[in-house]
Amino acid sequence: MKTAISAFGAVLIAGATAAAAAVSPAQFPPKTVRDLIDICAPAKDDPMMTAAINYCHGFAQGAVLVEEANEAHHGARQLSCLPEPRPATGSEIGKFIAWANARPARLDDPAIDGMFIYLAETYPCAHPAVAGQRRAR
Repeated sequence: MKTAISAFGAVLIAGATAAAAAVSPAQFPPKTVRDLIDICAPAKDDPMMTAAINYCHGFAQGAVLVEEANEAHHGARQLSCLPEPRPATGSEIGKFIAWANARPARLDDPAIDGMFIYLAETYPCAHPAVAGQRRAR
C-alpha cells in the first residue's frame, strides 16, 4: 500500500511546469487554493521551483495518506475513493489546476479544503450516504 500512496502522490504533482507568478516564501504553507496552484506549478526558471514542487508533492501525498487511512478503518467516512490502478503519472496536477481555475469562488478557500474537494469530486465513493454527505456544500 505504501508504494500506491507514493505513486499517487507523485501522480498528483507530476507535470507542473509553468505559472504566471513567481512563488514567494510567504506562500509556504499555502493558505489558499490560489497559493497551492502557484506552489504546484512554478515557472521553470523560478528560484523556488525545487522547494515548491517538493512541497506540493508532500502536500498532495498527505491528502492521499489521510484518505487511505480512512479507507483502512471500517465505518470511517471517506471523502474520496482512489481508483485502482492509480492514474497515469503526470495526469493529476494539470487536472487539479484546471479544476480549481474553473471554480474561481474556490480560489480563496483554504488550500487543504481545495485538495480534498478536488479528490472527492474527481474520485467519488460508490457509497450513496458518503457521496450525499460530501456534496452538502
